Amino acid sequence: MSSVAPDIAFSDLACSERELALFDAYCSAHPSLDERFLGRVARLDRGLPLVCFEKGTARAEHAASVIKSADSLACVGDWVVLACPEGHDRGLIEDILPRTETLVRTDPSERTGRQVLAANIDIVFLLHALSDERVNIRRLEREMVVAYNSGALPVVVLTKADLATHLSEDLEAVRRAVPGIEVIVESVYDGRGVEEISRLIAPTKTAVLLGRSGVGKSALTNALVGGDYQATGSVRASDNKGRHTTVSRDLFVVRGGGVVIDTPGIRAIALWDVDAGFDSAFPEIAARAAECRFSDCTHTDEPGCAVLEAVRLGQIERRRLESYRALRREVADNAARRAERARLDARRRGGTKASGNRNRNTKRRARREREELRQELDDYRLDDELHDGLS
Repeated sequence: MSSVAPDIAFSDLACSERELALFDAYCSAHPSLDERFLGRVARLDRGLPLVCFEKGTARAEHAASVIKSADSLACVGDWVVLACPEGHDRGLIEDILPRTETLVRTDPSERTGRQVLAANIDIVFLLHALSDERVNIRRLEREMVVAYNSGALPVVVLTKADLATHLSEDLEAVRRAVPGIEVIVESVYDGRGVEEISRLIAPTKTAVLLGRSGVGKSALTNALVGGDYQATGSVRASDNKGRHTTVSRDLFVVRGGGVVIDTPGIRAIALWDVDAGFDSAFPEIAARAAECRFSDCTHTDEPGCAVLEAVRLGQIERRRLESYRALRREVADNAARRAERARLDARRRGGTKASGNRNRNTKRRARREREELRQELDDYRLDDELHDGLS
């Protein structure tokens, strides 16, 4: 057994009647002589998941049935069926209970796969630091699409307000980019915004912090939890970028109740099947798109495009439309890659034998795809690192 943080208890992990009912239903449908517990994944790092349950915490491995059938393995925030087989020094995750809201991106190591960053969440705090650099509005819009697509409530947190040099300008640009969304100005050093954030995480809620390295996720986690549980670090003076001080995804209990998940800094957050998030992230475009002559209008050069007309009249920012179209193209490209991968997988499952030459061609194509993926990630990082002069 090990500990996630001092005095963490299973009773503090926002368990609801839903999880209890799902756990009971699984146990009834799959009788076993092994002792079972309802647990929640509290940490995920390079090793095994750490699961918190009523008797404490334990490292656990996935059952073979989970590895074969689940579309993804357990991640932080997951509710799981934990078995404790006699004679085993580790727990066994027999099942991952159906998730509610999940934060997902394209897996950076596999262009056609997805990576679940956090599960069963209610709030996504999008953290951006106020510093000598301006807030990256294009990255924020990308994160808004991902957050809305999760089904959770997005909230923007502008951190390090004590270091702000363009506070009013950044605040105005951010509010234009996230219409209708709460924006909190925060500083752990003078306490600004911390209680406001804490109040949003009710005892039954789970929140996740999302942002680049160095934006202050771990410092905010410590302030919310009330202790120095997460290491914090400075940013490099040469480029104002953060160093990775958090290397795992961890779940903590907030003072007064509720749960917060701290994540490692994310440089690139490639989109994964996020159609549901676009209308909410770009509401002004969605509203006008309903008036376009063609239902599949791309708002590029089609006749009768109400969105282009709104841009011409100054009712929609051209920068917003350009950001929308770029993100839409990325989603379409990712969908095409997944479809091609599915077609190739189906052909292989059909028993088609490839010759030696074709095997070599497949390997070359795989290498080429990996190189293209690296280039794409470099492009995302470059976009992340450039000033957004259009904000």
